[in-house]
Amino acid sequence: MRMNTGLIEQLGGLRDIVLAASLAAVGIVLAATPDAKALSRIKDLANVEGVRENQLVGYGLVTGLNGTGDTLNNCPMTRQSMQAMMERLGVNTRGANIRTANIAAVMVTANLPAFSTQGTRLDVTVSALCDAKSLQGATLLATPLLGADGEVYAVAQGSLAISGFAAEGEAARITRGVPTVGRIANGALIEREVDFQLNKLNNLRLSLRNPDLTTARRIAAAINDFLGADTAEPTDPSTVVVQVPRAFPGNMVRLLTEVEQLRIEPDQRARVMIDERSGIIVMGKDVRVSQVAVAQGNLTVTITEQPEVSQPEPFARGQTVVVPRTGIRVDTDDKRKLAIVRDSVSLRELVDGLNALGVGPRDLISILQAIKAAGALQADIEVM
Repeated sequence: MRMNTGLIEQLGGLRDIVLAASLAAVGIVLAATPDAKALSRIKDLANVEGVRENQLVGYGLVTGLNGTGDTLNNCPMTRQSMQAMMERLGVNTRGANIRTANIAAVMVTANLPAFSTQGTRLDVTVSALCDAKSLQGATLLATPLLGADGEVYAVAQGSLAISGFAAEGEAARITRGVPTVGRIANGALIEREVDFQLNKLNNLRLSLRNPDLTTARRIAAAINDFLGADTAEPTDPSTVVVQVPRAFPGNMVRLLTEVEQLRIEPDQRARVMIDERSGIIVMGKDVRVSQVAVAQGNLTVTITEQPEVSQPEPFARGQTVVVPRTGIRVDTDDKRKLAIVRDSVSLRELVDGLNALGVGPRDLISILQAIKAAGALQADIEVM
């Protein structure tokens, strides 16, 4: 029995050691998890210079409207475009008195993705240009889409899909959404490609979406650690230049797929974003405030009118008159005292200190601006 008891105690001690080691391992994992979540891929922080979309725009006509198109007398470009189109199709309408509300002039816009090839399709957005009431049921005629250089890169055509509608009667009208804007999924056919040879580049330029010196330096350090050489160097807060190493000769795609998956912790300036129209306040995690005392009070003046009627006695020679009665009450919020916002070491403590004042977002905007003017807010305030 003693041997069994000793063996059980030894097994129990061994179990406690294993459990303690397991908990310690779990603790390490849990401690490392928040840092891992704070990391972002270089793919999400920077764009590759040269790999970009191109904007396309075109002017065209839509037909098939149920009397909701342009008024030809008010829209001369619609009349001229319709006549020119009919002449190209062999129909002469010059001098004819045309009255139709089933056609409308529109602007067609689209974004040409990077590395798009001929024959592929892209989505287009169609917007009314004149006084058309609705584009419901419209069909876009073949419309060339031009780039910034004036060349045709795609041709759009197809039936529109709109998210709004409009209906009216003799005495009432209802409009839901925007019926004068529609979209054609895969409505444009690409006719010309943008010449950009990625594999022939001698260096790779990464453009940061949020320029920052610290973030650019961290990206360069992560790339150098991965490639094992000083191939990346930040040239300014928004650009990191990467020289193609010998391990990736003429294979920029492979280099990009390896670099864009690297993870770093981006840095940002301490900023307070304020939208005065909606009362929205957004503060970054690095916002700090020095110890400051704040008092907030509103002056409220209430004026009430309670007029009284003064009527003379019977058979008297007086007149019935209205005697004004005005009541004025002033509320100066004397009960509100000074509140101390202590030195904040985290965003949570700063928010708790400001919430202790018991004010709403509107008053909080004025308080933050006053603290900034006093030099106690170590952050930039940007009003949207």
